[in-house]
Amino acid sequence: MTAPTPIQLCRVFARIGVLSFGGPAAQIALMHRTLVEENKWLSEDVFLRALSLCMLLPGPEAMQLATYAGWRLHGVRGGLIAGLLFVLPGAVVILALALIYATFGQVPLVQAAFTGVKAAVIVIVLQALVKISDKALTSKSAWALAGAAFVSLYFLSVPYPIIIASAAAVGAVAMKTTEPQVIDAKPKATNPISTLLIWGVLWSCPIILLALMDHTFLMQIALFFSKLAIVTFGGAYAVLAYMTQTVVADYGWITTGQMMDALGLAETTPGPLILVTQFVAMIAGFNESGPLLALAAGAVALWVTFTPCFLWIFLAGPYLDVIANRPRLSAALRAITAAVVGVILNLAVWFSIHVLFAQVTTLPGLQAPAPVLTSLDLKALGLTMLATVILLLLKRGIAETLGILALAGLGLSLL
Repeated sequence: MTAPTPIQLCRVFARIGVLSFGGPAAQIALMHRTLVEENKWLSEDVFLRALSLCMLLPGPEAMQLATYAGWRLHGVRGGLIAGLLFVLPGAVVILALALIYATFGQVPLVQAAFTGVKAAVIVIVLQALVKISDKALTSKSAWALAGAAFVSLYFLSVPYPIIIASAAAVGAVAMKTTEPQVIDAKPKATNPISTLLIWGVLWSCPIILLALMDHTFLMQIALFFSKLAIVTFGGAYAVLAYMTQTVVADYGWITTGQMMDALGLAETTPGPLILVTQFVAMIAGFNESGPLLALAAGAVALWVTFTPCFLWIFLAGPYLDVIANRPRLSAALRAITAAVVGVILNLAVWFSIHVLFAQVTTLPGLQAPAPVLTSLDLKALGLTMLATVILLLLKRGIAETLGILALAGLGLSLL
């Protein structure tokens, strides 16, 4: 594996940040293609172990995977570069869209363009899922764990932490262990106490400041989204219902319709899906007192949502190789990696159904989404087929494909 210069790291993660559409599955696929296949900065094993670690931590797994990759390559500086560049492009887009939405309502042309983007994302995710499966599912037990994770999530709505904990337990007890590996790259470990203190203080700074200012609304925003950052295991999908209930029913910050629009815009913009917190906070601030409070609320939500991500990675990252060199712990991590394939498949199926069908229901007696077949969106299907041709047959790049599909989606909406 080759190590990039800081300039190369900035350039590549800026590109990843701009192109990271489609939620965590698509973003993981994009990073795998960029970091493992194209630039060869991380090995397949390191990437999969890091993905398993990020799935264990609270917060957006794709953003934490980007942060870990940057940290692995260039320490804390690299982690900050990668993590910030992964989030900032989407945050800027969300800021603009939230202000436009709050002032003028829905933005149909933007959503039409992103219909094409979402169609391309389906193909990107499925392509990466096949490649990751080839590396992660190397035994019958691994296939079984992936299948069980998918069924448990999609059909039975088993809580995500239970699935990951169960996979780890099965791996530690039942999966075949191997001799400790010799890891080539061993990033310098940091002092966990100082890391905890520094990032804990940074996380709490706005909360302390707002408490001193006695600003009730912004204090509620800071405390609620800080709590969300701690309980968000399994990414944004795992807490959307809880967040909707709290911001709509409990606090009354926004309406149900605004919450659905927030999720739709967050899904079709670059960056982690958890950027929906920024959009929600901005709309709540706008409803409370206009654009200035919207900007302040969005900034507070961003800070308390993403600062913990750096804390978790800088604390846990140095121990990933230690885990890999202990047979039982390594087997548990490999089991989690297998289960993660099922998790990504669950997200891919969920995303595909919601893109390709205008109406989605649930299976009888289950909470699993099921498409209403008569509501098939022929435009979305056609765009997906176009993306398949461009990506798989013509083998064009992701940026070029996303651009073409965005224009195609916009063109179809104007016909």
